[in-house]
Amino acid sequence: MSFFATVEQVPGDPILGLTDAYNADTRPTKVNLGVGIYYDESGRIPLLRAVKQIEQQLAAEAKPRGYLPIDGLAAYTSATRELVFGKDSELVAAGRVATTQTVGGSGALRVGAELLAHTLPHATVAISNPSWENHRAVFTAAGFKVVDYTYFDAARHGLDFDGMLADLAKLAPGTTVLLHACCHNPTGADLTEAQWKQVAALLKEHQLFPFIDMAYQGFDKGIAEDGVAVRIVAEAGIDSFIVANSYSKSFSLYGERVGALSVVAADAAQSRAVQSHIKRIIRTIYSSPSTHGAALVAGVLGSTELRAMWEEELGQMRTRIHALRAGLVAKLAELGAPEFAFIQQQAGMFSYSGLSRAQVDTLRDEYGIYAVGTGRICVAALNQGNLDYVAKAVCAVSRS
Repeated sequence: MSFFATVEQVPGDPILGLTDAYNADTRPTKVNLGVGIYYDESGRIPLLRAVKQIEQQLAAEAKPRGYLPIDGLAAYTSATRELVFGKDSELVAAGRVATTQTVGGSGALRVGAELLAHTLPHATVAISNPSWENHRAVFTAAGFKVVDYTYFDAARHGLDFDGMLADLAKLAPGTTVLLHACCHNPTGADLTEAQWKQVAALLKEHQLFPFIDMAYQGFDKGIAEDGVAVRIVAEAGIDSFIVANSYSKSFSLYGERVGALSVVAADAAQSRAVQSHIKRIIRTIYSSPSTHGAALVAGVLGSTELRAMWEEELGQMRTRIHALRAGLVAKLAELGAPEFAFIQQQAGMFSYSGLSRAQVDTLRDEYGIYAVGTGRICVAALNQGNLDYVAKAVCAVSRS
C-alpha cells in the first residue's frame, strides 16, 4: 500500500490557477487582470534602471556566493528599517526595531506568525473582510484562529469605517489585528491619515496587537505618505507591533523574493530577545535567505544617485496606475457606464470592480479577459492597447 494513498488533492491557488488558464488561452486579445504584477505599457515586467546598474556592478565584482547570516544582509536590513520607519525614527535610534530579511513578503508574514504563535498567549488573528487570500492561509497554518473584521462596503464600493471600528472594539485583548498599510489588496480602499489615528487609538485602548502588511509602499501617494500607518501606530504609544514589507512590486523584483520582517519591542533588550527567536524559527525553515535580491535593493537604497533614480521610476509607475484608473473610468462613462467612477477613488494596483462571479466568468469565456472571481482586477495590467477592449467588455457584461 502506498504511504500517500489517503492523501487527497487540495484545490489550487485561485490566482495562480487563473494564470495557468490564461496561458493556455490562444486568443490574441486575451488580457490577464488577475495576477498581482505591475506591467509596463508594452505589457512587460519592467527592469528598473537603478536595479540594472547595481546588477551590472555585482556581475563585474563577481564575489563568492557564501551564506548570509540567518537574519540576512546587514546593509539590506538597515536600509529597510530606514525606509519603513523613517530616517529619523526614534524607535530605530533606541534599538527597538529588529529587522530580518525574509523570503518575500509572504515569508515575512509566516515568520511573524510563527513568532507570535510561540510568544503570545492569545492565538487569534483578525483580518479584514475581504483580505488577500493568503493571509488567512498563512495564519491558519501557524496555528491561529482567524476571524474577520468589517472593512468593505460593497454597496458604496468603499471603506466601511464605522463597521471596522465597531468590530475591532469587540475583539478580546491580545488579539492580533492584521492591517494593510496602503493599497488594500483586494479592494483598493484605504484609510485616511485621520482614520489611521482613530484605529491606532482603538488598538491601544483595547490592547490589540498590530501586524501591518506593507507590500505596496510608494504605489499610491509616495514612499513616506504610504508608510504613514507605521508612524501613526508608533506615535500612538503602542510599544510592540510588527511590520512585514516587500520589494517585489516597488523594485519589480518578483522572482528574487525580497521581503523583510520588522518587530518593534518595548526596549532594546526585548528587541534582541525577539530577534533570537526569529533566527531560531528561520533556522528550522530555510536557514538563511538568498543574497542577490537583497544586494540589489541594498545597493540602490545605499546610493544617493540610484535611490533618487529609483524613486523617480517608482513615481512613474505610480502616476501611470493613476492614469489607467482615470482612463478606464472615462471610457466606461463614454460607453454609458458612469457607475464605475469609484475605481478612480481606489488606491494601488487593485480594484474591487463590483462585477459578480457570473460576470467575471462571462468576461473570461466570451472575451478572454481573466479576473479573480470576487471581481478584483489588477489595474496595472491595463495599457493603451487593451484599455478600449477591456472597457467595452466590462460594460457589456455589466449590462447582461
